[in-house]
This record gives sequence, C-alpha cells and structure tokens, in this order.
Amino acid sequence: MLSLTQVEVDALLLSLRIAAVAVLLSLPLAFACAYLLARGRFPGRLLLDGLVHLPLVLPPVVMGYLLLVLFGTKGPIGGWLLETFNFRLIFNWTGAALAAGIVTFPFQVRAIRLALEAIDPGLEVAAETLGAGWFDRLLGITLPLSLPGVVAGAITAFAAALGEFGAIITFVSNIPGETRTLPLAIYTALQSPGGEQAAARLAALSIILALAGLLLSEIVARRLRRRMGR
Repeated sequence: MLSLTQVEVDALLLSLRIAAVAVLLSLPLAFACAYLLARGRFPGRLLLDGLVHLPLVLPPVVMGYLLLVLFGTKGPIGGWLLETFNFRLIFNWTGAALAAGIVTFPFQVRAIRLALEAIDPGLEVAAETLGAGWFDRLLGITLPLSLPGVVAGAITAFAAALGEFGAIITFVSNIPGETRTLPLAIYTALQSPGGEQAAARLAALSIILALAGLLLSEIVARRLRRRMGR
C-alpha cells in the first residue's frame, strides 16, 4: 500500500481533475472530427487528418510553446479572454486541462474513427430509406454502435492525460496546488535533495494508474461489443 503525503495526494487529485476535464470537454469535438474523417468526403480532409494527429508526432514542449503563443496573456486568444472575461489559462489548472486535452485528443479521434468505420454502412442506408433523418440515424444507429470506441478512446485519453508533462510545464509552469500534476511532482522530487523515495512512490502510482486505465479501456470495450453482438 502506498503511503502518500498530503502534497502528493494533492498532486494526484489535481491530476485526476485535469484529466477528467480535458477528456469531457474534448470528447464532443473528438467525435465530430472522427465522424468527418470517417464519413466525410471534402477538400482538405487529408489536411484535417494531419492536424488532428499532429500532437502525436510533435514534441510536447513544442505543443506547450504553441499554446503559450496562442493562449498566453499576450496571445491573440489568451489576451482576448483576459480582456473580455478576465479569464486566464496560463499558470492555471484550466490551462493544464487544455494542454492535456489537446495532446491526448488524437487518441479519442482514432478510437472513435475506427469504431465508426467498422459500422456496416447498409444499416444507415436502410434507416434512411425508411425515412430516418441524419440526426435520427446518428442517435439511433451511429452513436450506439460506435459507443465501444467512444468509451475506449475516452479512457485511453484519460490515462494519457494523467501522464502529460512537457506541454503542461511549458504552458502553465509547475505551481504547487495549481498546476503541479503527478509527472511534475515526480520531476520536482527528483530535483530536491532526498526526494528519491517520493519520486519512486509517485512513479509507482503513475504506473498503476496508467495500467489500470489501459486494462479498463479494453474490458469496457469488450463488454460493450458483446452486448451489441459484435
């Protein structure tokens, strides 16, 4: 049983909150992008596909720098948010959620897209011939059948968000109680004299959480497929 200090518990709870917000806010957009890529035929589709998956190949520090440029207090979006709503993302846990959501966004899109592409197009065609509109087909056929991919993508993204480091520390820094997530707490412990034991505890916790997330994603996806007879 891991015995964590209050500071380490705070880092864990903050990580869970950031990962949850990141996934919940990005999930609708991830489904929309996956649907466009799976069903759409339009100019720029290949470019959209590349942009969606760009966080997978870019160094996380580069993603953090781009967020800093766009959403910093002097950036075009961040400056507007500050002046209009007095809302600041930089040096704030909400900025960490934004960074985690963007970096893990491709995991959701890919899982949902694969689920959508596995759906028999004849089901939607048959529903259309029976008079079902696009929205009815989406709610009655597409969304339920793609649910295993949606759940698997969300859980995988949640686990990946718990481990995000580079984009978060670059964009929102390493502030105790505000932006210091588990990976940042490990980094801080390693930089502190005598912090090896704390780093080992937090690393073990991170491994357990990541493994649990991956296993849960697979278990849930399999159960949903069995219920649907797939």
